[in-house]
Amino acid sequence: MRKLILFIATSLDGYIARTNGEVDWLLADEDFGYEEFYQSVDTVLLGNRTYEQVLTFGEYPYQDKTSYVFTRNTSRAQQEWVAFVSEDIIDFTRMLKEQPGGNIWLVGGANVIHPLQKAGLIDEYILFIHPTILGCGIPLFKPHTRQTELKLTSTKIYPPGLVEARYERV
Repeated sequence: MRKLILFIATSLDGYIARTNGEVDWLLADEDFGYEEFYQSVDTVLLGNRTYEQVLTFGEYPYQDKTSYVFTRNTSRAQQEWVAFVSEDIIDFTRMLKEQPGGNIWLVGGANVIHPLQKAGLIDEYILFIHPTILGCGIPLFKPHTRQTELKLTSTKIYPPGLVEARYERV
């Protein structure tokens, strides 16, 4: 079975973006293991708001991967690099995990992470904790998140104070 991996940056106080969706606070001057991770996946899952935010950075960055964008808009026109999915996120992800292939990257955002975490479908959590306190924003985990036991598998500290923490679901 394929692994669903949440690979995401968060502020020290647990936010993945400002309230307006901006991620201008992220440390982006180094790779921080991104390329190695990126080569380990063949599929990416994104929420519609995260997809729209990614498009503001320029060209769609995951063109060489199979990309699914979850949206409630059933009339959304298909794009060259992504498939829009309006069906149940849990059923779709279960089906995807059972198909042959490589690891699946859960890019975000919170509206996609929440149901997949609640359903116990996220196998690994790779968090990049930035040395920034935002004070408010879009939380990594929503209220009423399911309690999930995790095992810390590794940590790494990068020079600017960024901490990489890897966890597996027990």
